[in-house]
Amino acid sequence: MAQEHTTSLRLRLRYRFDNLVAGGTAALIGWLAAACLVVVVPASAVLVWADRSTPTTLSGRLTAVWVSVGQTLKIGGAVGSPLYVLASVALALVGLLFVSALVSLITTGINRRIMSLRLGHSTVLEAGHTVVLGWSDQIFPVAGELVAANANQRRSAIAVLAPKDKVEMEDELSTRIDDRGRTRIICRNGSTTDPTELVRVSPRTAKAVLVLPPEGEAGDAHVVKTLLALNAAVPEAGDAVVVAAVRDTRNHVTARLAAGPGGHVLCVDDIIARLLVQTARQPGLSLVYQELLDFAGDEFYTVPAGDLAGRAFGEALLSFATSCVVGLLHADGGVALNPDPGATIGASDRIIVISQDDDTAVQADVASCVEEDAIVTARPRIPRAERLLLLGWNRRAPYIVDQLDQYVSPGSVLDVVALDGGDGGGCTAATRRRLEVAFHGGDITDPRVLAKLDVPSYDSVIVIGEADPVATATTVSGPPTDTEESLADNRTLVTLLHLRAIAEAAQRELILTTEMSDDGNRLLAPAREGADFIVSGRLISVLMTQISESRYLADVFEELFDAEGSEFHLKPAADYVRAGHEVSFGTLVESARRRRECAVGYRLRAQTATGPSYGLRINPDKRERVRLCDGDWLIVLAES
Repeated sequence: MAQEHTTSLRLRLRYRFDNLVAGGTAALIGWLAAACLVVVVPASAVLVWADRSTPTTLSGRLTAVWVSVGQTLKIGGAVGSPLYVLASVALALVGLLFVSALVSLITTGINRRIMSLRLGHSTVLEAGHTVVLGWSDQIFPVAGELVAANANQRRSAIAVLAPKDKVEMEDELSTRIDDRGRTRIICRNGSTTDPTELVRVSPRTAKAVLVLPPEGEAGDAHVVKTLLALNAAVPEAGDAVVVAAVRDTRNHVTARLAAGPGGHVLCVDDIIARLLVQTARQPGLSLVYQELLDFAGDEFYTVPAGDLAGRAFGEALLSFATSCVVGLLHADGGVALNPDPGATIGASDRIIVISQDDDTAVQADVASCVEEDAIVTARPRIPRAERLLLLGWNRRAPYIVDQLDQYVSPGSVLDVVALDGGDGGGCTAATRRRLEVAFHGGDITDPRVLAKLDVPSYDSVIVIGEADPVATATTVSGPPTDTEESLADNRTLVTLLHLRAIAEAAQRELILTTEMSDDGNRLLAPAREGADFIVSGRLISVLMTQISESRYLADVFEELFDAEGSEFHLKPAADYVRAGHEVSFGTLVESARRRRECAVGYRLRAQTATGPSYGLRINPDKRERVRLCDGDWLIVLAES
């Protein structure tokens, strides 16, 4: 009973306090003043009566109490005539009112400014910085690569604009990117499709603008709208490089129109499909691109022609000791990869090289290191029909089939295994010229399905992301957990486990190419060292950052990933030099030149107690000596 009474009393007091607060400022001031007097007057009286030095008369003590109360409440406590006391109190109250108002205004202004900074609504006053529009998992590799690219600069900045809390963005970036060097990452909150909010990151004065594709089916439409907003915010064409990415090939043309003539739009589906096909037919190719595309190792640069102007392109191949020459950048912006060795280098041309940095591409004639007696002439290889296996089916699968049809020899066969049997998705027999495709239904995570396929008998196996329809439906209706891409990666990991078991049972190494969305999942994959993984998110991120730093690379990558023109190949080293003989890398470059190719590195295959081990070397010094045996490959840039 007592407890119920206490609870009721507490509720009544809380209710009265709520009514007091609801009464307004005047009521609050009155009650606060009364409460202060109730506490201050008795306390002042106690202090006066307890002090031995206070007056002995009652009037003297009351005067001392008044002085104590006035000093405590900051109203003066003056002693004198009634008019004098009243005037002093009034003056003290006016002073107190003005000081309180001034403190309140200053506090409110500071709080408003702090909240504005926290919300990220202030304008970035930078020049020559890189602007990143949008927020997705790609922001972390993009920011990381930009930091690596700016490592040799004294001062650089990255401005990120996204409809996300500024502090949250900064916390996530600081967690994922430990060492930023001298690069500052500035985050701002705002809609990337609103031109008035785009100006917060100063795109007009930026050197590059990157538009990231958000997750979801509407991501491509958001990218197009962002590009249109960017054109509205910066109507005049500037020097900034605009790079965007869309996922679906059907939206590529629309995005290119929105980006304008100076913009570059990458198509995720198209690039991933091309690279999957190239890698499936040339094991180890993904490692080559991984080495060349990030800023950690060797990458593409251009250098002036200098003394090579007027000479043949073939002579330039042995004119750089620590850089590999791969093409020409003409004065009109056109790119020629692996041109004819007899092509003349113009005075205004720039030479495209693979080098550790732009200052390491120094001319040094190393033609004397070529060993003629080690060079061999390989017999032409007769193309043969291939048997290929595609496990899984997603939006990119039809493009993979179309790309395979452009590469393989006539009579090649592709077996497709997917949950729904694969619907062909535009890959009709009428559109195929060389490839025969058969679709089969089955769960690629089921070992019984894989056991029936005789996987070791295939020349190459491609595993692509495929979301479980049941799990996807459950995720949509239930609480948000994994995305569809995460679910696809989960199924891919399970499939790789089964494939490894099949390979170990057959005691045979599978030529396996795997597509994943998250680079973190690649680290969990049960695969051999040097296995080929195409991580879609990271690949597009590094491509965007490379183009943002050097716009001519858009044409370079376009040709590299195309079925026509020149691209990277891994070819048997024994076709270029005598197997087992130690030769200089310059000898390999010269041998490749005679076959109208540009050698850029090699891949070694060594047998260890636990199985084969692979070593990749890009852009070695041409004076460096190496012994290449049967089973090793030379990495060359050559026509398809």
